[in-house]
Amino acid sequence: MGLYLTARARLLLALAGSSLVSVCLFLAGALSNHSREFGYMIWNLFLAWVPLGITMLLIRTLRHKLWSSWTALLLTMVWIGFLPNTFDMISDFIHVQDVRRVDLLYDVVMFASFIFNGVIIGFLSLFLVHKELEKRVWPRAAFELIGLVLLLCSFAIYLGRDLRWNSWDVLLNPGGILVDVSDRVLHPLAHPQMFTTTGSFFVLLSSLYGVGWIMARVARQQRG
Repeated sequence: MGLYLTARARLLLALAGSSLVSVCLFLAGALSNHSREFGYMIWNLFLAWVPLGITMLLIRTLRHKLWSSWTALLLTMVWIGFLPNTFDMISDFIHVQDVRRVDLLYDVVMFASFIFNGVIIGFLSLFLVHKELEKRVWPRAAFELIGLVLLLCSFAIYLGRDLRWNSWDVLLNPGGILVDVSDRVLHPLAHPQMFTTTGSFFVLLSSLYGVGWIMARVARQQRG
C-alpha cells in the first residue's frame, strides 16, 4: 500500500510539473505577443484538476462508507458534473487561430500542452474511479459504468460547446439545462449536431481510455 501511494504521489507531482510547464509556455507567449490572449486556458486547466481532487475525496470516503451513502453519492454526482471539463479541452484547439499572433506553431504547442495535461488528468480520475468500481462489481459491469460516464461526458461537451452551458449552470440554471436536454431527448432528429459531437467524442474518449487501460495492465505485468 505504501509503495502504491508513493507511486500515485509521484504521478500527481509529475502532472503538477507538466501543468506548470503549460503555464510557463503561456507566459512566454504572452510576453512575446504582448498579449494575455488564451489566458482562459489556465482556468480550463484548473477546472481539469477539480474532478481529480473530488476523486481523491471520494476514494477516502469509500474507505469508511458505502458508495450508497449520501456523502459518496454526492461526491460522485459532483465528479460527473466536473469531469467533462477535462475532455472538453480538446475542443479548445478551434481557438488557436482566433487572433493573429507572432508564431502560430508555438501557439499550437502551447495548446497541445494544456490539452494533453487536461485529458491525462481526466483519464487518471476516471481510472481511479474505475479501480474502485472493480472492487465492488464485476469487471464487465465496471467497464459498462465507465462507458456510461464517458457517454455522459461526451453529451456534456455537446451541451457546453454547442449550447454554451457549463458545470456551474447545473446549480445556477438547472431549469434551462433541463429544458434543452428534454427537447433533445424528445426530438433527437431535430438536433443532428448532437449526434455528431456526442458520438465523435464518445468514440475518441473510449478508444483512448481503452488504450490507456491496456497500457496500465501491461505496466503492472512488467513490474510483476
